[in-house]
Amino acid sequence: MKGSLTILCCFIAGVLAGLFADLPAVVTESDLTLWVLYALIFFVGIGIGGDAAASFSVLKKSNIRIFLIPVAITFGSLTGAAVASLFLADISIRDALAIGSGLGYYSLSSIYITEMRGEVLGTISLLSNILREIVTLLAAPLLAAWFGRTAPIAAAGATAMDTTLPIIIRSSGKEFAILAIFSGIVLTIAVPILVTVILS
Repeated sequence: MKGSLTILCCFIAGVLAGLFADLPAVVTESDLTLWVLYALIFFVGIGIGGDAAASFSVLKKSNIRIFLIPVAITFGSLTGAAVASLFLADISIRDALAIGSGLGYYSLSSIYITEMRGEVLGTISLLSNILREIVTLLAAPLLAAWFGRTAPIAAAGATAMDTTLPIIIRSSGKEFAILAIFSGIVLTIAVPILVTVILS
């Protein structure tokens, strides 16, 4: 939990800095966060390469079953969204499925949903998928301990290949990095297809 609390404190500090501090344009208007993310992925790659035997042994053991991870994540996300729609009077099952099909990819899914269904549903999609990422960042150690080492990958959805990858590695082990990246790539490709199919 120490790592999760550190992440939460950094997030809160960033929000407060954005609200109250007079930050230079290089911080607020540049692609600095993108470059930091690239640096994180670079160091993750070094970690995988440094212990390639352990990393690729997980991939070898998984073989064709590796596809079950993104399939199960998609099925679970859509099923959860469908069940949630039963308790939400203003959201139809179709709209709930569209939100669930964002799979954590908040930027792209919210744009698609806004264009096809309007700003309200697009905003709900954005917030729900951002919340999915935040929950993963904070709860990954607990998820790995309670539900197994692939649980943080499932919670992360499409973000398992980038923003949540470092916390997944820390919680599940670096040998699971390749599974996380593979799952994240497959889900990222699936998001625009799912959203379009559900709403068209």
